[in-house]
Amino acid sequence: MNTYVTKKAFAELIGTFTMVFCGCGAMTVNEITGGSITHVGVAITWGLVVMAMIYAFGEISGAHFNPAVTIGFAVAKKFDWKDVPKYIIFQTIGALLAIGILWVLFPESQSFGHTYPAEGFAPYKAFIFELLLTFFLMIVIINVSTGSKEIGTMAAIAVGAVILLEAMFAGPMTKASMNPARSLAPAIISGNLNHLWLYLTAPFIGSILAIYCHKLIKP
Repeated sequence: MNTYVTKKAFAELIGTFTMVFCGCGAMTVNEITGGSITHVGVAITWGLVVMAMIYAFGEISGAHFNPAVTIGFAVAKKFDWKDVPKYIIFQTIGALLAIGILWVLFPESQSFGHTYPAEGFAPYKAFIFELLLTFFLMIVIINVSTGSKEIGTMAAIAVGAVILLEAMFAGPMTKASMNPARSLAPAIISGNLNHLWLYLTAPFIGSILAIYCHKLIKP
């Protein structure tokens, strides 16, 4: 593994760590303080931290920070398949480290930003919702990406905005994950694995569908 690939993978770890720590951290603080941040505040936090991390690491690693996005780029032939496992492993480690620190800081939390369907919202509906959310996200990402830089820094506002938008309206129903690593980490730390399957499958399917739809629109 050459130095450049190592730096790219490490950038994915730091970016995913920061994203999950801030986003799930906002959800955790909101939980233990009885809603001081509010749902809108949580959505804004997710959007802003993703935007900031893309600006910070977009030209280094492509700023995927999400296994579903990495798979999407590989399917689109904008990312080498041999580097996919490496990216996913480092993204998952970053997410686990972030939730682990939140567990140390806020042991009274019951969820650490855990993702789950709203009460009364059937798991199959949550699956469809997460699939569509990731589809929308990947459609935006792939259309604003720039060649070998994958996402590129100019895409930061667009990607951050779509995540903020989706977290705003879908958060109350599914927590708007769109990211298997972001869902896996709090599930493991909190020990709540209920419905984890849908958060580990729907984003990948949505991302791949977005790439095939993109190919129908652009050469």
